[in-house]
Amino acid sequence: MKRRVFLAIAVAAVIAAVVYMLLEHRAQDPSHLGARYVKQEFRIPMRDGVNLYTAVYVPKNSSQSFPFLLWRTPFGTIPYGKNAFPARLGPSQAFDRSGYIFVVQDVRGRFQSEGQFIDMPPQLDRPQSSQVDESTDAYDTIEWLLHHIEHNNGRVGIWGMSYPGFFASASIINSHPAIKAASVQAPATDLFRGDDAYHNGAFMLAAQFLLYSSFFRIRADGPDFPPQDLPLYSYGTENGYNFFLQHGPDLASLASLIHNPLFDTNVRHNTFDDYWQPRDVAVHLRGIHCSVLNVGGWFDAEDLAGTLRTYRAIERQNPGIENLLVMGPWEHGGWLRLPHSSGDVAADAADYYREYVVFPFFESRLKQNAETPLAKAQIFDTGSNRWRQFDAWPPREAQDAHIYLHANGSLSLQPPRPDEGEYDEYVSDPARPVPYVPVAPTSLAEGYTHSDQRFAASRPDVLTYSSEPLPQDVTLAGPVSPRLFVSSSGTDSDFDVKLIDVFPDGEQPADVPAGNNQKNMSVSGRSRVPDGYEELVRGEPMRAKLRNSLSDPEPLVPGAVTNVNFDLPDAYHTFRVGHRIMVQIQSSWFPLTDLNPQKFVDTAAAQKSDFVRATERVYHTLGSPSALAIKLLPQR
Repeated sequence: MKRRVFLAIAVAAVIAAVVYMLLEHRAQDPSHLGARYVKQEFRIPMRDGVNLYTAVYVPKNSSQSFPFLLWRTPFGTIPYGKNAFPARLGPSQAFDRSGYIFVVQDVRGRFQSEGQFIDMPPQLDRPQSSQVDESTDAYDTIEWLLHHIEHNNGRVGIWGMSYPGFFASASIINSHPAIKAASVQAPATDLFRGDDAYHNGAFMLAAQFLLYSSFFRIRADGPDFPPQDLPLYSYGTENGYNFFLQHGPDLASLASLIHNPLFDTNVRHNTFDDYWQPRDVAVHLRGIHCSVLNVGGWFDAEDLAGTLRTYRAIERQNPGIENLLVMGPWEHGGWLRLPHSSGDVAADAADYYREYVVFPFFESRLKQNAETPLAKAQIFDTGSNRWRQFDAWPPREAQDAHIYLHANGSLSLQPPRPDEGEYDEYVSDPARPVPYVPVAPTSLAEGYTHSDQRFAASRPDVLTYSSEPLPQDVTLAGPVSPRLFVSSSGTDSDFDVKLIDVFPDGEQPADVPAGNNQKNMSVSGRSRVPDGYEELVRGEPMRAKLRNSLSDPEPLVPGAVTNVNFDLPDAYHTFRVGHRIMVQIQSSWFPLTDLNPQKFVDTAAAQKSDFVRATERVYHTLGSPSALAIKLLPQR
């Protein structure tokens, strides 16, 4: 049972934040904080009369003033009680030693706070005096703290990761003048366009079912379940692939198992409609007057898109402010959770980030210590295992290029020749969908984002295209955008595109390249991989009926060639000499995403009988040159 609790808490977007705020806190001896901090608990009134539970940890050293560091969360600010302390308060233990006034708050409608909880509450651009949103709640909280907590220096920092990352983003809209720095980390930003709920119209089935069946439930009158007593859904099996096939594949049957109106709402709103549009916080990220540190992981299975979308929106809509980006070799929240390590790429990168990026960022901007210069973009190359610094992201020197699909399963940077075959085809059968990992668990297998794809290459319903071994390094830096020419015998289909790095036999992931002498800017070592490892670099689904608009579905015309163009999240990856670049295309990715019936029907109302086989074709001719649009960095 304990193993299931850990798995359930560790997988979906919000649950990764709980790992940090709950499990890590309970795993260590918290007594050192009680020796140096005084804890106070308040119900801070908002402008509409709602009171929000807020815990404040004030340093016992009263000989100097300290800045506030605020974390606002829907996951509970445990441990509750004036004499109960967590094991860690800041983004790293260096913050605890340095001294801040730490503030943690239950957002409205959650745990000990009053009010009504709304999932991803919409923002108000110009709230009236009686109107509230997460920006006004943050403003009112900060105003109260400045006037009621002694020994503060008048400066405020805000941070949050995952769903708390959304609340951090919302808190700096039309920001309170006292806010001087914010770190928005893997934020849920636009749940329909690439974050937790939908990717290009495909429903993120495994993660959403786990999230709403076992953790994120609407509370009745009274407080939520204590986090350590989460009610877990009993799947009755550890095989998620079989579970979702047997109890579905239609979403209505799966929804009936858990009876959660939040899940039902997400299933029902399966286009970018007037429910999702107001919940895209990115378009509201204006009036920001503080320094912002955006942080994310290239292997984030939940909110990679949110990190990049938030960074770009702040950059575009708030000219002149300091807006920084850090992207490392991490899964969701790995920069917070990974222990100190020597020899593990992700852990060593987390050490570097905690010591040389996030700590000096807040220290210099909140305590006005000696200014620590930080690069505009600190980006980790997941192929060469090296940090690089840029003055913009994507890098200004990155050049547009295309990776073209060819006949006979080949791949190159050159367009098709006139004498090539016209198309490749496969049959997509919803009764035998392509799994996203060889044995799919009931929870989300977060490591799928960089997992071995050899199992998929052997399936007849997966098209595989591969380059020749590379004569020199090839470095992608920026968006990866499939530009497909396809047809189907059905009236709708998914087209899942995967970009893959194929290792030569006997080669392991790269150590630090020779000559890199930047202090603490490189990491080395990585788990060994099998010969011929096919490492997923980036992959995304696309629901074809939304190919022209995510809001207005259109059926496919059976047999007619059509464009299916979409964007994968950015990548920064070097395909090294001797490696091969591979692209796989398929029409299911189960149960990572729900199954497409392959008929033009509303998936929320689809019946089991609606799921039919379809023949899919991908074209690669001069007139229909299927490709991936990329950005390439010139080799140094």
